[in-house]
Amino acid sequence: MAIPIAPDLTDHANVEVGLRTERRIAWLTLVIGSAASAAAAVAGNRLWAAGLLIGAVLAWLNFRWLRHGMDALVVTSAAQAGVEKPRLPVGAYFRALFRYGLIALMVYVIFKILRVPLASMVVGMCALAAAAIAASVQELLDSED
Repeated sequence: MAIPIAPDLTDHANVEVGLRTERRIAWLTLVIGSAASAAAAVAGNRLWAAGLLIGAVLAWLNFRWLRHGMDALVVTSAAQAGVEKPRLPVGAYFRALFRYGLIALMVYVIFKILRVPLASMVVGMCALAAAAIAASVQELLDSED
């Protein structure tokens, strides 16, 4: 049994399910982060509310950048399907490192200038994990129908 290296992009049903899940994760990240931020604001902790929202937005940006990077990788690998030693553009490595560096820089600047608690931003970034779990559970429930 051969294991395909690249996904079968001609199987539109599976591609559509994947895209639907990615979109669900993206908007759920913002919804969960906003809900957590609102709860912190109602509890009277404005700095934590800001940090939770900032963390969720940063996680959302990271997810979007990751998706674009993976899309480029899939296109590159599909274009080099018959090549013995496929080559990945140097820019792909730079963008992957730049993404994490930019997020770290933004967190540092927000922490130093706005005095938003670092822990609140980290917890806000966990909205992405919660969104991924929720979207996965939703896909499992949808597949049982």
